[in-house]
Amino acid sequence: MTDDLKSWSPRQRPDGLSATGRTVRIERIVDDRRFGELYDAFSADAEGTLYAWLPYGPFESRSNFMDFARRTYIGGEPCFYAIIPQASDRAEGVAALMRTDTVMGVTEVGHVCLAPSLQRTVAATEAFALLMAYVFDALGYRRFEWKCDNGNAPSKNAAARLGFVEEGLFRQHMIVKGRNRDTSWWSIVDTEWPALRHAFSRWLDPANFDGSGRQIRPLSEFRG
Repeated sequence: MTDDLKSWSPRQRPDGLSATGRTVRIERIVDDRRFGELYDAFSADAEGTLYAWLPYGPFESRSNFMDFARRTYIGGEPCFYAIIPQASDRAEGVAALMRTDTVMGVTEVGHVCLAPSLQRTVAATEAFALLMAYVFDALGYRRFEWKCDNGNAPSKNAAARLGFVEEGLFRQHMIVKGRNRDTSWWSIVDTEWPALRHAFSRWLDPANFDGSGRQIRPLSEFRG
């Protein structure tokens, strides 16, 4: 994107993506068909850390989660997606496109919740790559944001690994579960996306994984 934006026009709101990759697919959540799968996958979090940095959870029962999911996951904003690894064909995570500004071409990925079975997997990485491709290639947005509690080191590490650039800290930005949240802001802009798209493509190539499915070269090398 050049600095000359005289021809810029508002973009479409994210509202209907279903995309399939080599190891995962993402589906817009429009009903409760996947909620039981999500509850089962999230319930494998024996350490009880899955909701540590989210403003909700943990849930006392399946019915509590189902009520929450119906209120939260179904609707227009935020726009929630189920993350479904090809290996299991069951939903094992969610992510949302949110705080979308169609006039400026900006959206944010948030409400990320990945079951233990999905964390640190090729499918998880590819799911984020599919969302980025939707935002930049299909919708033509200028900016894709990632925000998290500044104390959430795993989230910040994930953002950096996926190619987001750290921009700064919003102090005392929110109150979450009775405590202060300083928010760390990250982004990818459209001029950075082509190189990042290429890096994802090379990392996801089956030739980059050995017979046990372990990566041969990390994503950071392809991004380098």
